[in-house]
Amino acid sequence: MSDFQQFNLIAPLHQAIQDEGYQVPTPIQQQTLAVALEGQDVLGCAQTGTGKTAAFVLPILNHLADNAFKTVANRPLALILAPTRELAIQIGDSCTAYGRHVDVSHALIYGGVGQGRQVKAVERGVHILIATPGRLIDLMNQEHIYLNRLQIFVLDEADRMLDMGFLPDLKRIIKSLPVRRQSMFFSATMPNSIVKLTEKLLHRPVMVKVDAEHTNVDLIDQRVIFAEFRQKKPLLSQLLKAGDVGQAIVFTRTKRGANFVAEYLRRDDIEAVAIHGNKSQNARQQALDAFRADKAQVLVATDLAARGIDVEGITHIINFELPVEPEGYVHRIGRTGRAGATGIAISFCSPEEAVRLQQIERLIGFQLLEDGRTPEPLPESDSGTDSDDGATRSGGRNRGRRRRGGARKATPKSDVSGKTGRKNKGQGRRGRRGASTDGDTPKKPS
Repeated sequence: MSDFQQFNLIAPLHQAIQDEGYQVPTPIQQQTLAVALEGQDVLGCAQTGTGKTAAFVLPILNHLADNAFKTVANRPLALILAPTRELAIQIGDSCTAYGRHVDVSHALIYGGVGQGRQVKAVERGVHILIATPGRLIDLMNQEHIYLNRLQIFVLDEADRMLDMGFLPDLKRIIKSLPVRRQSMFFSATMPNSIVKLTEKLLHRPVMVKVDAEHTNVDLIDQRVIFAEFRQKKPLLSQLLKAGDVGQAIVFTRTKRGANFVAEYLRRDDIEAVAIHGNKSQNARQQALDAFRADKAQVLVATDLAARGIDVEGITHIINFELPVEPEGYVHRIGRTGRAGATGIAISFCSPEEAVRLQQIERLIGFQLLEDGRTPEPLPESDSGTDSDDGATRSGGRNRGRRRRGGARKATPKSDVSGKTGRKNKGQGRRGRRGASTDGDTPKKPS
């Protein structure tokens, strides 16, 4: 018997859970399902990859199917807001999987594609609307969508929405919601702006929190390689051709950088595809499909485009460039080490990125293990005139670099409170929190 039997879900949903092979609820599911099924508001603090999608999709399906609600044109009964197209699609896939044995319909609303099919879908009537804020506001302004019949509202990854400037859209959407409703709010972090938003959105919510110790970051071997910017591409190619690298996601900070890196790898006979916000939705989906089908070994992505990527079997995460925000590091490496599997995260750090590395180490509470690989010497002609992000490079300078050579032991660093980071045993390194950025149509923060 599955441990999900403890929850008061209707039989068709238990059958779908069994079909998916689920046995033991994740911590976020364990804490959320019971209270959400009772109709209570939920404030969840959890990272991507903790299983929170099932934690809110299953109660929605249970409520709608158990009460046999009929659809009405242009008026959904449940709304799930996500920051990106990829995450919206992922949530839609979950609705399809968990709802295979019930008569509950859903539709996806996101930008980057024509709105014709989306408009027709809501005009036919759907139970669940999964949307990104920008396109939802557009269709509401065009009077294609009304939220007056809404019974359940879910806001997923709220901190990223606010980081990307979606706060005005969120306020407009929240004002359109009925007063009587169930709301579930999930965010990886809880800054003051999020707390203020929850005060307006939620009514006596049950707080659900999953600490970083409960996530799969524990299973990730984290390393750093110090290299000049001009050394990074050859080093990346050399690393990817090693026999222990399966499928890998390579993170760059810029869209232009993602294109350059993917093109460089293809010229070196490594199957690589790029995904970023400048690509059309069809091109992004084709790249993801190729990666999922193992037709491409490498997916080169920006933080924005990578939001919502959920691919099993990723062995390596490689930070070609360190993220601007240290929280983004934990989100990036969380793409591997999933479902109990181990993973490896390798970060390239140039002298100009030394401060960012220190910020990351301060966040996670320990120094990254230094990898012993040494890049092969490069010809002078590759002396760094094609910086992907416009950073000034220092040639042979060694500013901010620690000693190279054999891997050193990671030394736990004291945080402000005087606590030290845990020492790694075997492969794993523990991260404390995770976050990232992405968006349907990124806007300037207000």
